[in-house]
Amino acid sequence: MNRASDLTALEHRYGAHNYHPLPVVLAEGEGAWVTDTEGNRYLDWLAAYSALNFGHRHPRLVAAAKAQLDRLTLASRAFRTDALGPFLSALAELCGKDAVLPMNTGAEAVETAIKAARKWGYTRKGVAAGNARIAVFDGNFHGRTTTIVGFSSDPDSREGFGPFAGGFDSVPYGDIDALGAAIGPDTVAVLIEPVQGEAGVIVPPAGYLRAVREACDANGVLMIADEIQSGLARTGHTFACDREQVVPDVYLLGKALGGGIVPVSAVAADREVMDVFTPGTHGSTFGGNPLAAAVGTEVVAMLATGEWQARALELGEHLEGALTGIEGVDEVRVCGLWAGIDLAAGGPTAREVCERAARMGLLCKETHDRTVRVAPPLVIEPDEIDRGVAILEQAIGG
Repeated sequence: MNRASDLTALEHRYGAHNYHPLPVVLAEGEGAWVTDTEGNRYLDWLAAYSALNFGHRHPRLVAAAKAQLDRLTLASRAFRTDALGPFLSALAELCGKDAVLPMNTGAEAVETAIKAARKWGYTRKGVAAGNARIAVFDGNFHGRTTTIVGFSSDPDSREGFGPFAGGFDSVPYGDIDALGAAIGPDTVAVLIEPVQGEAGVIVPPAGYLRAVREACDANGVLMIADEIQSGLARTGHTFACDREQVVPDVYLLGKALGGGIVPVSAVAADREVMDVFTPGTHGSTFGGNPLAAAVGTEVVAMLATGEWQARALELGEHLEGALTGIEGVDEVRVCGLWAGIDLAAGGPTAREVCERAARMGLLCKETHDRTVRVAPPLVIEPDEIDRGVAILEQAIGG
């Protein structure tokens, strides 16, 4: 057996079987490329579900992490640190919000927002205790806690994990009339992905996000935008909501905020919402730790120039052009440097395509049975996009 086989066997024997990874064992990464234990190189077109927007080991982010590692990595929020204030200030400015609550994972950010919305509903809107409701959408993916999977429409996420918390009303994504009908006097928030990533990069109809914003305003309801995958330049804008000049009441951020180095998430909102939290009502030992704050501050500094957003927009147009017309594909949806590729019936499954592509040096991932999702790092070059598309085309064709 080779080293890759030995490592795979160890992971399979001692790890929980909650993932079905492609048969590669990665050991190194730089930019848009990764290398396995046998020395084979691959273009990384998943970018850790957008957590690696700036590629593997971006020099600025590695330098920020190393500098902080030499000073202080953790203190807990029981004490203040010199890294946290600058991070909160920079991110609040990027979001145009008054305040930021830092956490670690995307699911934690979503759970934080659910708590904030409910308490805001009780203390600000006057909803009776225990009656708060939140409108969500079919096909959503906000994480895998028991609360979150309770309002998922994906049976793999839900089955066997109940009983679930109530208080959620799910409506078809993209149907503004259905959303309007679901909003009632006890509705405190609408929780929406501006682009549904796990569902297959589903882009809502033009004007839909503006209509959601208007419905929230008309009913005194918070608009919560889950930008954990779509935010921070992935769609060619700082936030996917920017595509329609929509500003939500609450931003949920994660993945790329940690620069591919540490898990960092955050909730950004104005004081009317954020100040429902008081000492003891919410927290995290690692949330806002100095190492995360140092990396997050550098991520925000990189985004502040706008160059990454412009790059994603330009390269996304190149990607869309390259993907157009591939035989064996029913539909391609592109939003910035992010695409969902629906495979035609009768051809290979999305899993089979991803396995074939990996053997040819391209890493991407299936979502559901017949959609290949790609999210190349924003550091990728046009010729690397062409190379990846050529591999995908060959993998789809067999």
